[in-house]
Amino acid sequence: MATVDIPPGAGLLGIRKILVRARIVSPDPRFILFAKLMGTAKRLKAGEYAFAPGMSPRAVLMQLAAGRTVRHAITIPEGSNLYQVADILQAGAWGGREDVLRLATDPGFIRGLGLSAASLEGYLFPDTYFFEKGAGLKAIIASMVRHMRQVLAAEKTAARGQPSLGSGPTAVVDGMPALTDYQLLTLASIVEKETALASERPLVAKVFLNRLRSGMKLQADPTVIYGALKFGTPLTKVDLETPTPYNTYTNLGLPVGPICSPGRASIEAVLRPSSEDFYYFVSQNDGTHYFSRNLSEHNRAVSRYRERVGGHGAGASR
Repeated sequence: MATVDIPPGAGLLGIRKILVRARIVSPDPRFILFAKLMGTAKRLKAGEYAFAPGMSPRAVLMQLAAGRTVRHAITIPEGSNLYQVADILQAGAWGGREDVLRLATDPGFIRGLGLSAASLEGYLFPDTYFFEKGAGLKAIIASMVRHMRQVLAAEKTAARGQPSLGSGPTAVVDGMPALTDYQLLTLASIVEKETALASERPLVAKVFLNRLRSGMKLQADPTVIYGALKFGTPLTKVDLETPTPYNTYTNLGLPVGPICSPGRASIEAVLRPSSEDFYYFVSQNDGTHYFSRNLSEHNRAVSRYRERVGGHGAGASR
């Protein structure tokens, strides 16, 4: 496979020269005449192209006229936060890390996307995207935001009438105001970071919804991690006690915004939570959690956890 870049304004002669140099077509001057006879001479598009060995001049011209350029993949894993997305885009040479973070917090850019949030954290849907070489950061980020909004709309429609939803942002359902899109994303982002098991997400979502309804603190370790920017570093007792806008051990209710980009399953879990009335959960040190309905049951589960791991482990108390 031979790859070439056709710059804007190259013209038929310039394109032929590039193709000949890359040995995609022969230096036969009839290539120019053939392009004119095909009606493609003035329709050849700029961009990065990949041509298979032995392609006919006709096939080459048809690909150039159709603009079938190379698309490069950008993969955003579920649960990636804004800083990690910026690192991914920088590693792929799509733009500088600081440029990504600047755009994601630019009020004018965010308003232009139809949002009123202070940041695009949580709005960059985790998926694999394909873009042409040279695609701008604004176009890339806008595509991720557009995809998230489409997923949100589809999941809300599918979950219409569920207990965690109401008829509007001020409606009250089952004792709790309906979640706005921003609150929904915020809670889904916490669910995303609390468990990697699809089967547990509706249970985790229900724990947090129950706590919100009851006026209990969420006490979610991932929110403390995000607020302290201690990614990949164990939490300390001081971290849990240090107030930040994201610390759900010191603050009631949801944090000020999402802490990562939640996947579809976590969004669905918030919209369709478990019917169980759990209020607590603790790690079982094997990737799963034990869920409890009351504090005494939870304390027994915490004691079992501490016996297994020794001492106090992060996430042991909810």
